[in-house]
Amino acid sequence: MTIPIFKSHFSIGKSILTLDFPQELKDQEVNESPCSVFDIVKNNNLKDLVLIEDSFIGFLQAQKVCQELGVKLIFGIRFDVCENALDEDSIKNSKCNHKIIILPKNGEGCRDLNKIYTESKTRYNNFLDMNVLKDMWNKDSLCLAIPFYDSFIHRNISSFNSCVLNFDFINPTFFLEDNGLPFDNLILNTVEKYCRVNDFKTEKVQSIYYENKKDFPSYLAYKLVCSRGSYAGRQSSLEKPNLDHLGSDEFCWESYADKHLNLK
Repeated sequence: MTIPIFKSHFSIGKSILTLDFPQELKDQEVNESPCSVFDIVKNNNLKDLVLIEDSFIGFLQAQKVCQELGVKLIFGIRFDVCENALDEDSIKNSKCNHKIIILPKNGEGCRDLNKIYTESKTRYNNFLDMNVLKDMWNKDSLCLAIPFYDSFIHRNISSFNSCVLNFDFINPTFFLEDNGLPFDNLILNTVEKYCRVNDFKTEKVQSIYYENKKDFPSYLAYKLVCSRGSYAGRQSSLEKPNLDHLGSDEFCWESYADKHLNLK
């Protein structure tokens, strides 16, 4: 089974999906608003919603709508990780920077996740490191996932990074994806081999940032606006976006449904 992993516009520059109530639950005058994650949830009778954001900002909105729809919310936050979160030189050293995802298991986990999120924003320059995480970790309330894109393995392969992580205090789950990008198969093989050697769990997922393939130009334009016309020092335009991971229009619900749901 492949799990759809949603992200909303509350993760700035990452998704054009909102967290608004489904269209039919809104006033008729505002029915022209952008597609919501919950339009997809309601139209496809989803019972669970996995929402991985880059901040806590949209959590209460997502929780409110999920409660009204009777949908189980599985919420997580993606964090930036460096070698030493108190050292500015370490933060600037992109050779060791990567992403992780932390998800709560229960109500205590929500409080623990909020504490980690607050510490990363106020004390550690928007970053974490594994020593900080180890000191704050509660295995009974939290779980760790390694995203397919921007993980330490992905960065080591695509950017010649040199990240080596110590998982002695935690048992992570590694996400596996295939969205038709040229390097997906190389990352996939490397992650699967790493998990076999270290006896780590894997989970097949698909990241979803917009509803249909026809929405890709809108998503691209939104990414360009958020990048302010340049990305990583490269000038960007609709004709030549120069944005990472933008070589595929598969990051959408339409693609997920075509691959994994028998809707015909």
